[in-house]
Formats: sequence, C-alpha cells, structure tokens
Amino acid sequence: MKMYHSLLATALSTALALPALAAPHPLKSVGVAVNDLTNPFFVAMGKGAAQAARQLGGPGVKVTTVSSNYDLLTQVGQIENLIANKTDLILINAADPTGIAPVLKKARAAGIAVVAVDVGAEGADATVMSDNSMAGKEACRYIVKKLGGKGNVVIVNGPPVTATFARVAGCKAELGLAPGIRVLSENQNGRGNRDGGMAVMANLLTAHRKIDAVFAINDPTAIGAELAIRQAHRRDIKMIVSVDGAPDGEAALKRKNGLFAATAAQDPYLIAQKAVQLGYDILNGKRPAQPVVLIPTPLVTADNVERHTGWAKR
Repeated sequence: MKMYHSLLATALSTALALPALAAPHPLKSVGVAVNDLTNPFFVAMGKGAAQAARQLGGPGVKVTTVSSNYDLLTQVGQIENLIANKTDLILINAADPTGIAPVLKKARAAGIAVVAVDVGAEGADATVMSDNSMAGKEACRYIVKKLGGKGNVVIVNGPPVTATFARVAGCKAELGLAPGIRVLSENQNGRGNRDGGMAVMANLLTAHRKIDAVFAINDPTAIGAELAIRQAHRRDIKMIVSVDGAPDGEAALKRKNGLFAATAAQDPYLIAQKAVQLGYDILNGKRPAQPVVLIPTPLVTADNVERHTGWAKR
C-alpha cells in the first residue's frame, strides 16, 4: 500500500511539473507582397491567400495585398509597414530575391513567419512555388515535338527572378536535346507583361527573318508577342508556347487560327493556400520537413483546355 501511495504521489508530481499544452498562435493578419497586380496570376494568388487565411483564422483575419511593380525599394517599404503593423504572416513574391533579405530577416526577428511564393527569397522561412523547371521543359518539349526537332526558336525572357531563370533553363535544356533546333535569342526581357512582350517580339521580328516558334516566360508576355507578330503580318511563325494557364491564355488557346498553342499551367490559388498553411504551422512551432514545396505544372493545349481547372473556375 505504501508503494502504491508512493507511486501515485510521484505520478501526480510529474504531471504537475509538465507544462500545459500551449494554445495555438492565432492568425489575425496576413500580408501578401507581390510584384504586379495587373497580372491575373497575382490577383488569384491574393484571393487564394485570403481564402486560406480566413479558413484558419476566421472571417476577422485582416489580409493586406500590395504590389511593388518589381521595384525593390518599394517592396522593402511595404514589408517595413507590415512589420510595423505587427502582421503575423508575410507571403513575399520577391522583386529581388537577394536584395530583400535584410528586411525579411527583420520581419522574422519580429516574430513574423515569412513564406516566399512563386519565386525564392533569401531570408524566408520556406518557399512555395511552381515547378518552374518542369514548366519550361514541358513547354519546350511541345515545341520540339511540333517542329519535328528542326527550326528556329526565340525565347522572350522576363524579370530576373528565380522563377524566370528556372523556366528558361528548363526550356533550353529541352531544346538542347534536339540538334536541329536553333535558339536565335534568349536574353530579351519582356518584363512579364503584354506591353513588354509586344515590344521585345517586335525587335526580334526585325532582327530575324525566319522564326518558327516562340517560348515566352508567361501568358501575358506570349499574348503581347502574338500581337506583335500579327501587326507585322509575319507568316513564318508556327506557334507560341508559355507558362501560366491564365484565363487570357485559356481564351487564346480556344481561338481558331491563333498562334498560342500551349501553356504549362500554374496554380496560384494552391501556391498561396499552401503558403498560408505552411506559415501558420511555422507560427506554431512546426517547421517544414522540406523548406521548398514545388507545385506541378501540367501542359494545357487546345486539345485539353476544356478539361483544365483554371484560375477563373476556383
């Protein structure tokens, strides 16, 4: 009996000594810092983040979405404001993956979880992005197949961020497997938008008399490139392929006699939703087993576009 009481006392004292389970860190505010809110990709990302944040924190969660127009100083100021407002979680689409590091370090020191989205960012806790290498490979494999392994290709490049680098590298790797493919240009920056794509493509049309196919780093760039081709009345170009799976890209794929042939589809909703969940876990002490999460980018063509669950269908 004495032994029983002794064991019971020991168990009670041990239980009393154990710390109480910590209450989960509430999610009250989320900042979403992107580069271009004229691009539907980032609009969709903001909506996906807001939906996920309210599922985790309730309808009262404050979600602030800001755009830097790819300007580092503007983005640093926006992050400073989010820090000052004691934001719980920041999703960062970095204008400069390295230059943004000091202010992200400051945010983390303030107890804010930081998750990079779409492109990498030095100093973030984790990253969620499309598998951009896969996107470039899928798109340019389609070009090689449709050209029968022979032809002249131009790459309309984009902003100097990790997503762009990976897409172009993936594309070039696939094109390099076909000895009959010649890459005429790969370093012209279309700035990731329609006007930039149109301007770069106009220059490329002047510089090169024979182009068979175009790879553009995203759908807005591709649509701008197609406009330039049509204005120049060029008949040599057989196709344009890109990355996004955006609503405008879907519409372009459905047009009869269009040059827009395929797009490797991203899922901005899913990227943002996973980033918010990851950030919430980090706030509550659960570090990710894998700090970089890659989202697959299946190819969408005129043949399967009707079955594609696009951004506008969310």
